[in-house]
Amino acid sequence: MSSPKRNRARILTASGLKKLREQIRSHEVEENDGFKYTLERLGELTGLDPETVKNVLDCKGSDKRTIARCFETFGLTLMDSDHIPAAQATFTADPNFVGRDEAIADLNALTSRNARVIVIQARGGVGKTTLARKYLQQEFGSFLEFPIAKETKDIASIEGLLEEKLRQLGEEAGREFLVSLDRLKRKLQAERIGILIDNLEPALDSAGKFIEAHRRYVELLRVLADPSVQSVTLITTRERLHEPSVTVQHYPLSNLGVTAWEAFFQLRQLASKIPAITALHHAYGGNAKAMEIVSSVIRGDYSGDIEYYWQANQDDLLIERDLEDLVIDQFNRLQQQDKDAYKLLCRMGCYRYQDVPRVPIEGLMYLLWDVPENQRRRVTKSLQERSLIDFENGEFWLHPVIRAEALSRLRSDEAWKTVNQKAAEFWTGSVEIIERIGDVLRALEAYYHYVEIHEFESAINLILKEKNNKWRRERLDVSLYRFGILQKVAPTIIKMENYIQPSPALCGLYHILGDLNALKGYTKKAIDFFKKSANLAEKLDLDLFKVMSCQNIGHCNLDFYELEEAERVYEETVLLTENTELHRYTVNAWCCLAFINSCKVSDNYKHSNFYREKAHSLANKSLEEMPTENVTTWGTLFDFCSLGLTYRNLGEIEKSFEMFNKALLFADECHYILAKAIALTGLATLEQNRKNWSAAFSRYVESIELLENIGAVPELAEAHYQRGLTYQAIGDLDKSITDFQESIRLFTEMEAPKQVERVRQSMQSHDEKLKMEL
Repeated sequence: MSSPKRNRARILTASGLKKLREQIRSHEVEENDGFKYTLERLGELTGLDPETVKNVLDCKGSDKRTIARCFETFGLTLMDSDHIPAAQATFTADPNFVGRDEAIADLNALTSRNARVIVIQARGGVGKTTLARKYLQQEFGSFLEFPIAKETKDIASIEGLLEEKLRQLGEEAGREFLVSLDRLKRKLQAERIGILIDNLEPALDSAGKFIEAHRRYVELLRVLADPSVQSVTLITTRERLHEPSVTVQHYPLSNLGVTAWEAFFQLRQLASKIPAITALHHAYGGNAKAMEIVSSVIRGDYSGDIEYYWQANQDDLLIERDLEDLVIDQFNRLQQQDKDAYKLLCRMGCYRYQDVPRVPIEGLMYLLWDVPENQRRRVTKSLQERSLIDFENGEFWLHPVIRAEALSRLRSDEAWKTVNQKAAEFWTGSVEIIERIGDVLRALEAYYHYVEIHEFESAINLILKEKNNKWRRERLDVSLYRFGILQKVAPTIIKMENYIQPSPALCGLYHILGDLNALKGYTKKAIDFFKKSANLAEKLDLDLFKVMSCQNIGHCNLDFYELEEAERVYEETVLLTENTELHRYTVNAWCCLAFINSCKVSDNYKHSNFYREKAHSLANKSLEEMPTENVTTWGTLFDFCSLGLTYRNLGEIEKSFEMFNKALLFADECHYILAKAIALTGLATLEQNRKNWSAAFSRYVESIELLENIGAVPELAEAHYQRGLTYQAIGDLDKSITDFQESIRLFTEMEAPKQVERVRQSMQSHDEKLKMEL
């Protein structure tokens, strides 16, 4: 009789699969313009049948050589930790146990290195007990369990438990505890036995040692950790075990990945709506218990509709009572055992973990102002060892569910206001120079803390505070505008007008509201806010805000194509600033006046030669006096763009190219999104003039994408108009009309009738030209 064929099938571990998928994705980005490879293409690349590649990626079992070939195709080397026997992972088909192939492989690796006692540590609900039971069932079939009660007062004596376990093993207990331990040791030396000690933390004190009433558990652990025994003991706990006399191996269990959640929901035949599952996974930090509870509720109360559940409950992550109890129990135990650690955990709820998802250790130190400085690191360490906070490379964060409870408790604490003030101080001091968008976002965090405690004037003053950058000092609101993220403050800042007394802060608030409305295309509202800012600046003798408001009203009138009104406002700016310390605004106004006069040339005003000469004169004077020191990023870029448009209207294409290219280079250097988009649109129109159609449309695509991303409506309307003209020039009337209609729609929403008429005239003049040709 022939022996049964050995099953050599292997499957990828979670880490192996992640490594391969990420490398394939990288290859797609570099070699396939970012488009995903089809199975057929993957087959061509690997030289394998497409279904074989699918089996590897779906972890359905393949031989090692096939898996290695997939790795080698994409520049990877297959490691032992990347795959496991398929038979070893068959238990993962259990719908209650997903996503733990890597953890099983890790436990196998530890036991192969003769680890006798492994402490699986994680916060509540991560799946410690489930993993431990599955592993012991797989390795031993059955196992001994030493249960630890949920409450410290209910913990059973080790003497009674040991006596019961010896009987289960067919042994008699001794009259003395040490005799019973010795009999257990001899049994474990003779036989390979699995042991589970579940939920250890009620038996531990705040230092991670066994409480005095149950110190004899240490003797049991010494026996279980003895190198001579054949047993493997798994201990599950939320808190780190610190018993120096016992040799244990700690294994921190991570949360389930999003692919495990997807598989779990699919096994329960729930509609696999990936965005909703991803959102749920992020909200609950991959917690396995949350996954089970939420899926059960979705099936029973929401007809299996995952997205409906998420939309209904995303603002109350602890709505399910079992989840709430799980979190509350952990907070209550910490409150009893370590008041300083409990205080820090609640205070950490003040941080948002959104735009800046992690907080440096210094941010935690700021929250412990009432703890002696030499003890603050210990407080942080205590939280780390209880698995209640996440940390990596000196940075810390709370998962949303933990933060929800922390924030709830903090709001009712008398320290609520002080905590937010301290957090704001930390963020303000943590950013000295703004170079990248991350610097802007970090600096802005302080704003949210002031808003949270209704210190609105402090919030506005923070945004108006200048920070260093590569060129000069710049207000934070200008940095937000430059990086295209000023709209981040819109939801909160629009509510502040009635809460701030007349002051420089209110003047600045009006100015920011003007910028926000101008960006969105609410140009009339923008003008109203700029006028409010100017009027208040006049009363408070704030020359800078008065000039900036005047200048921005001029820009709004240009958005309306109200040339005469814009010209009047810019001339007023010149009167206010020429030959003063604000002379740079005079130069900016000259650039705008040059553009206005060039528009009168291109629009065929009477006396066009007069306007041409005036445009030339103003442009040349601007270039001569354009400041090289103490420049503003927006002022310089706006000047170059205005001059680029001026020279284009005057037919001086090479000079126009020079101005727009300077603007583009500077915009890239200082990350000014709006200015870059304006320069790209300008360059696109010049490429049209040279009949470089491909280059023109490439510029338009990039510009329109940038403008859509930051929601800059006036500039977006202009870009569509100019692209419509370019399509018109090559005879693609359908696309031309589409762009013209989009431009008209946007200009109509802006209530800019002269802009709408400008677009319609371009459409009409083209139609008339066609009729004449016919």
